[in-house]
Amino acid sequence: MAHIHEHHHEHEHHHDEEESMAWWKPALSLAMLLAGIAMSAMGVTWFQNQWVRFAWYLVAWLPTGLGVLLEAIEAAREGELFSEFLLMSVASIGAFAIGEYPEAVAVMALYCIGEALQDSAVSRARGSIKSLIAFRPDHAIVIRDGKQVTVSPAEVMVGDIIEVKPGERVPLDGTLMGDAATFDTAALTGESMPRMIESGDEVLAGMIASESIVHIQIIRPASESAMSRILQMVEEATERKAPAELFIRRFARIYTPIVVGLAVLVVALPWLYATIDSGFNYDFTEWLHRALIFLVISCPCALVISIPLSYFAGIGAASRRGILFKGSNYLDGIAQVDTVVFDKTGTLTTGRFAVMHVEGLSEDQVATIAAIEQGSPHPIARAIIDYCQPSDSAVSGLRNIAGYGLSAVVDGNAWLIGTTRLLDHEHVQYPTELRDVAGTMVAVAINGQYIGHILLSDPAKEDAAGAVSSLNSLGINTVMLSGDKQALVHQVAEGLGIGQAYGDLLPQDKVEHIERMKQNGGQQVAFVGDGINDAPVLAMSDIGIAMGGMGSDMAVETADVVIQTDQPSRVAEAVILGRRTRRIVAMNIAFAIAVKVLVMILGVIGIATMWQAVFADVGVALLCVLNALRLMRPSSR
Repeated sequence: MAHIHEHHHEHEHHHDEEESMAWWKPALSLAMLLAGIAMSAMGVTWFQNQWVRFAWYLVAWLPTGLGVLLEAIEAAREGELFSEFLLMSVASIGAFAIGEYPEAVAVMALYCIGEALQDSAVSRARGSIKSLIAFRPDHAIVIRDGKQVTVSPAEVMVGDIIEVKPGERVPLDGTLMGDAATFDTAALTGESMPRMIESGDEVLAGMIASESIVHIQIIRPASESAMSRILQMVEEATERKAPAELFIRRFARIYTPIVVGLAVLVVALPWLYATIDSGFNYDFTEWLHRALIFLVISCPCALVISIPLSYFAGIGAASRRGILFKGSNYLDGIAQVDTVVFDKTGTLTTGRFAVMHVEGLSEDQVATIAAIEQGSPHPIARAIIDYCQPSDSAVSGLRNIAGYGLSAVVDGNAWLIGTTRLLDHEHVQYPTELRDVAGTMVAVAINGQYIGHILLSDPAKEDAAGAVSSLNSLGINTVMLSGDKQALVHQVAEGLGIGQAYGDLLPQDKVEHIERMKQNGGQQVAFVGDGINDAPVLAMSDIGIAMGGMGSDMAVETADVVIQTDQPSRVAEAVILGRRTRRIVAMNIAFAIAVKVLVMILGVIGIATMWQAVFADVGVALLCVLNALRLMRPSSR
């Protein structure tokens, strides 16, 4: 459960101190409470004095009770008069007033133990945006009067020309000058395949020049670059996402004024009746005693303990399965999700190229291709070499044609290895259907003749299809959003059983899709992603889920849930666990309230004594705790 004080924003800068002190205060109160009860039971002489007992229990009450009392006062100042803090304070002070000192201390100690459980269950590492800021270059090389000048990106003007070397990140948005060049676009699209950009086309901040020095004419200032827009979206989306309101606070807004009002009526109504019926003997002290017992009974200790414990157990059970919830409000929220939106690369797929099919090429020819590709760091080259051991053939005249592929001479034969655009460029005839292939393809020609091709793809993870099937069986709709080509996205989605799939998307396009789902469709959306580019949509969705093993730090920090094993099947497990937790919490709430109401009625009519009420309260709390601990056991639903 989210920290009980989150709504007091002015206290957030004290969070570290509060967390470090969360356990010693209730521990001290509980130790003194148990010591006091033991001394009373053993008949310790000096402890029998009423003022000594009062002083002892008052000191035991202060570490926990004083803080809650101050919170009640502060909440009242902010307009929340009937808060859970007021209920705890009135019940505890009422117990002191009628001489039930141990109960007064127990009320506050149990409450603060519940709060400490909440704190321990919540990860406080909810991400800042430092890792994203780190991806913004702190300098740009501007060409001025034929000279290179290194300046801050903020100093670069629209129309300036900058130079970016291979391996460097583009600092601002602009248009490419000179020859076509390849760029690593993973920071923006999350896709592993380098992208070829033609002269005059737009290059976005965050891309990395892959193979050659490039010159870019700036079209936007630094504050409006693609990377800056991603940063801004993360900030705005995080602000728009309100934390789930704790049930106990909503409950207290109704429950607290009712029980306080009923306690007043317990004293007032008999007095009013006595003014009408002179035969009715009204004893103010007796009815005040009953009213205070009523208030003590009304203290929802079972809820205070069992609700955070239920979430604590759920979060603990999830963590053992490699699912990290950053707060119990997200464990509760995932139970309400009806749509799960997946990113493709690195989320449902491995994020690494692999050879899927070889057409028209012999094993020796593929080994020769691997030999030609041997010196290249390109992901496609690595995939071919992993697929086939390079031959010992002597390779000469190796030439890298940027954005097209490779040419080389092996055993006197001229080899062309690359895209169909390379074959077009070299005037090589090939089957026209190759242009419509959805996956990544390497076409091969020898001495000007097309001989075959290698088809590569980013294969789906082993459990991806099972993950989609499990979610569908839970009644959850599945969608895929990706920056990859629409044809490839559709192909992957069809193979996994995903009904809706959209490709060719930039981060802002994904955000727009999520907004439409939430606003027009009224859907509760969880987004699952792993890249830096996914940060805005992770923040915008109702529940953001990041792949934590191979995912970027930014995605992990922005997400509400982290799948540490990188297995998409864990998403369905997280939903199942969230639903189980929510169901057990609802059971505990209904049971605790029903018993409370019954015992309060018995207390008002004078049947239930204070200790009977305490016994009933402890019994309810114990049963609720045992019910909550069921979450620690595995279950299919």
